[in-house]
Formats: sequence, C-alpha cells, structure tokens
Amino acid sequence: MPYNSIDNFLRLKDVLKIYPVSKSTWWAGVKSGKFPAGVKLSERTTAWRLSDIKKLMEGLES
Repeated sequence: MPYNSIDNFLRLKDVLKIYPVSKSTWWAGVKSGKFPAGVKLSERTTAWRLSDIKKLMEGLES
C-alpha cells in the first residue's frame, strides 16, 4: 500500500477541536448526512478519517 493512501483517523474530541460544535449537534449532523459518517474501530470506538474532515472544512470555504 503506498504511503500517500494511508489516512489518519481522529476521535470525536479531536474532530470537535477542528469543527467546534456540540457532540449532540455533531451526531445529529452525521445522522442527517451533513457531516461525514465515522468508521467503527471497535464496538465502542468510532473515528473519522482526516481526509473526510478536511473535505468538510473545504466545503465551508467555498
């Protein structure tokens, strides 16, 4: 696998530092499709791809 195809993952607390909304607002946005869906790393652990968060932020700048 080429190095540039490796994606970093962020936990919710780190996502919310970049995109400052409340947890409930974030989860409502995920449910509605406004925010990217997370990736289940385990039964109780969800993380988001850094590339998805960057795309979300780029959409705000447009």
